[in-house]
Amino acid sequence: MRPVELLPFVIERYTKVYGRPPRWVAAAPGRVNLIGEHTDYNDGFVFPMAIERYTYVAADYAEHDRPWVCFRSTATEATYKIELDPLPAPLPKGTWANYPLGVMVGFKRMGLNIPGLDLLVHSTVPLGGGVSSSAALEVSTATLLEAITNKTLDPVEKALLCQKAEHEYAGMPCGIMDQFISTMAREGYAMLLDCRTRKPELIPMDDPEVTVLVINTNVKHELTGSEYPTRRKQCETAAYILGVKALRDATLDELERAKPYMDHVVYKRAHHVITENERTLKAAEAMRQRDWISFGRLMYESHQSLRNDYEVSCAELDVVVEIASGLGLEKGVYGCRMTGGGFGGCCVALVKAHTVSEVEKIIKAEYKKRTAIEATVFATKPAQGATILKQ
Repeated sequence: MRPVELLPFVIERYTKVYGRPPRWVAAAPGRVNLIGEHTDYNDGFVFPMAIERYTYVAADYAEHDRPWVCFRSTATEATYKIELDPLPAPLPKGTWANYPLGVMVGFKRMGLNIPGLDLLVHSTVPLGGGVSSSAALEVSTATLLEAITNKTLDPVEKALLCQKAEHEYAGMPCGIMDQFISTMAREGYAMLLDCRTRKPELIPMDDPEVTVLVINTNVKHELTGSEYPTRRKQCETAAYILGVKALRDATLDELERAKPYMDHVVYKRAHHVITENERTLKAAEAMRQRDWISFGRLMYESHQSLRNDYEVSCAELDVVVEIASGLGLEKGVYGCRMTGGGFGGCCVALVKAHTVSEVEKIIKAEYKKRTAIEATVFATKPAQGATILKQ
C-alpha cells in the first residue's frame, strides 16, 4: 500500500476531530531490518528496508491564533496542549507526544517559527513490535514541519534531528538506522547503511518473485533494564582488549588470538558483532545478484548468532524461525531471523511471492499450536520513505 491510499481516511478522521480538514498531511514508514543486528552501536553495517505501514501526521493552524500545539492521536483519547515558547521540557516518560514534541523543539532550536497547530496522528505501523513506530512518528512530524516552515532539511540532518528528539524527549538512546531509513527509503530498494560514515547505499530489491514477511510474535518479555547497556559495555570491553576503536575494525582472526585474554561472554558478544558485519555485507552482495538462497542462509546464520552468541532471542522468536526453517525452500521460505533488539517482537522472513498466503497461514497456525499465542503476520515490499501528501 502506498501512503496516498489512506489519505482520504486521514483527512476524514481529522475533520471529525477538529471540525475542518487539515491543511497539511505528511507520512513516514516503519521499517524492518533484514540483517545486521546490534551492529549499529559498534560502528558497523545494518540493512533495513521501509515497510508498507505508515504513520500520518495531519495539521492545520490552531483556531483563534492560539499559541500552543494540540497533540491528538486516533489510537488514544489522551490530548496534550503544549506551548513551544519557552522551549518545553519533556512530558513524563512513556508519553507518546514526546516524540513529535522533541522534533518540534529541534526545529525551534534551528530558529524556525512553528505556529500554533491542531495536530492528529494516525498510524498503521505496529506499536512495540520492533518495526520502529517511534521513528515513523518523528520523521513524519519533521516532514510536516518542513512544509509548514517552508524549510527543507538535508536528509541526514533531518534524520539526526529526529534521533536527537528520541534521545532527549523520549529518553531512548537509539542508533541512527530507524530515522535514516524512514527518511531516505525508496520504493523497491533496501538500504545498506554504514553506521560509522553514515553513508547509505540503496540496493534494488525489486524482484517480483520475492516478498518479505513480517511475523510479530506479540510477545515482549519484561527486562530488568540492564540487558542492552550490559551488552554494549561488553562490546566496548572487547574492542578495548582488541585495541580497536570499535568492533567494526576487528577481524575474526584477531578475536581468536585475543580469546585467552577475554571473559567468555565478552568473547561471544564480539563474535556475534564481527560475524554479523560480515554477514550483512555478504547479504548486500547477494541482493545485488538476486541470490536469494544465499541471502536466506545468511538470515538463518544471523538468528543462530543472535540466539547463541548475543543471547537476545527468546522461545517465541525461536519457534517462528524453526517453523519457517521446517517449511524450507520447498514450501517457499528462503530464510528467517529475529529482527530488532530481541526478547520478543518480530521475525522477518524472505519468501517466494507466490507462496506468501500459504506460508503465512502455516506459520500462524503452527505458532498458535506451539505457544497458544496469535501471531500477527503481514507481507510487504520495500516501501517509499517520508513524503508530504497534502499542503
